[in-house]
Formats: sequence, structure tokens, C-alpha cells
Amino acid sequence: MVARAQRWLVFGWLLLVVGWSAYWWTRSATVAIAGVLVLCGAHALFLAVEFALSWIVGGTDPLPRASLVQCFKAWLAESGLAPRVFCWYQPFRWQAVPDQLPRTDRRGVVLIHGFVCNRAFWNPWLGELRADGRAFVAVDLEPVFGSIDRYVEIIDAAIVRVTAATGRPPVLICHSMGGLAARAWLRESDAGRVHRIVTIGTPHSGTWLARFGRTTNGRQMRMGGQWLQRIEGERTSAREVRFTCWHSNCDNIVFPTSVATLPGADNRLAAGRGHVQMAFDAQIRAEALALIDE
Repeated sequence: MVARAQRWLVFGWLLLVVGWSAYWWTRSATVAIAGVLVLCGAHALFLAVEFALSWIVGGTDPLPRASLVQCFKAWLAESGLAPRVFCWYQPFRWQAVPDQLPRTDRRGVVLIHGFVCNRAFWNPWLGELRADGRAFVAVDLEPVFGSIDRYVEIIDAAIVRVTAATGRPPVLICHSMGGLAARAWLRESDAGRVHRIVTIGTPHSGTWLARFGRTTNGRQMRMGGQWLQRIEGERTSAREVRFTCWHSNCDNIVFPTSVATLPGADNRLAAGRGHVQMAFDAQIRAEALALIDE
């Protein structure tokens, strides 16, 4: 569903760019060029607002706030990554690297994406796992705007498949909302069925930005919300399963910084990285994949 919707958005955007250029070029080349620049850069302006909010709200967080230079660099990186992820990988490359389930005794991986994403979000990770001969399943969380609780069965089925192939509990690697989906699964399941849960930019305590969310899963990520209160407990904590949680002082979606940490977890600061950028950072990917065999 996400791939189809984002394909239509890309085609609609291209049609708008072509239509604007064709209409204005003979009338005013300046207006034509200015319009195309606005259409191509609107996402960067939107991201700039997110980074500004993140920096302002971060001033009240117990963890140190990022410098303006860090935020600017993260904004540049995020502005470049967003079109690649949401206009290419997810709409057109979501089946580029299919799940791999070789019969092996090496531990496998389940990858769980975040809000309004699909399995193509993990393509660089999937390529490395395939080259390494690892068993893996990258899920698609649907319904896209449904309750996070609806994703539990999808995650459970993926864990069953990877475990059947390897005979070992897999590692769950999650981005953003995917980490909450993993904890929702953990609330209803045996913790011994997974080896470790890795989260990257997951709003374990919600996110300030979710106050503007109108979808079911968006509302569930509100700080202090009822859903997050219900998910807290021994069964979903770092006392039951080993958690490694990457968080950033420049996360433009999940902020303030400390909400992406979990008490008792191996919390790791990815300083100066944006929300999507963290999952595409080569160092974070290398460190996360190294945890599979620990």
C-alpha cells in the first residue's frame, strides 16, 4: 500500500513540475525556474521546521542539546536522504531485495520499519545481510495508519519464519515506530523467542511531534499517552530482553532526545544525525549488525 501511494505521489509531483514548466517557460523563464526550485525544495523547508522545533524543545531535556552546527549538518543530510527513501526506494524498490531464509545455524534478523515506510527502507541493510548469507525477513507493517497493536501478528509471523530457518531466536532491528511495535509484540510473547532488540530513533516515551498526529498509530506515540502507559512494564523492558537503543540529539521526528532511550538498555548516542539519517549511517549499521552474534 505504501509503495503504491508513494508512486502516485511521485508521478503527481513530476506531472506538476512538467506542467508548471510548460505553462510558464514561454511567459517567464524566471517564474518557471523559481516554481521548479520551490517544488523540488519544499521538503527541505518542511524538514527545517522540524529541526527548529527539535532544537527548541531539546532545551528542556535532561540530555544535552545539539549545537546549531550539528542541526544544520543533519538537516542537509536529511534533505538529501528523504527523496532517495520516499521517492525511490519505497515506491519503486520495495521488492529489490527479497527475504532470505537459508537453512543455517547462524542467527537471523527481523527488520521492522517505522511510520509511513515499508521494507525498502532497509535496502542497504538487506544487501549486506544477503551478502553475508544471513537469514532475514523485512516486514511491511499494515494497515499503515492502524493501531500499533495490529502489527504484532506480522512481527510474530516473521520471527517464526526466521527461527524455523536457523533454529535460533533472531535479533529484531527496528526504526522509529517499529521499536514500539516490537515492544507491543514482546508484551504478549515469550521474551526468550528473541535474542536482542535494536531500536534506532524509537519514541520509547513518545515524541513531542506526535501531538499533531491524527492517525491511530500517530496518537499512540504521544508523550504520556494511554497507549504508551499500557506498554510500559516488565515484559516490555530491558530487564526481559537486551535492548540497544540509538538516539540522536538532532532527531527531527523523535524528540526531545531522551524519549528514544530506555531505562536499563544499552543506550547509544548518535550525535548530529537526523531521524532517517541514523538508519542510513554506515557506522550505526555496522555496529548494529555486529550485535547479531553477541
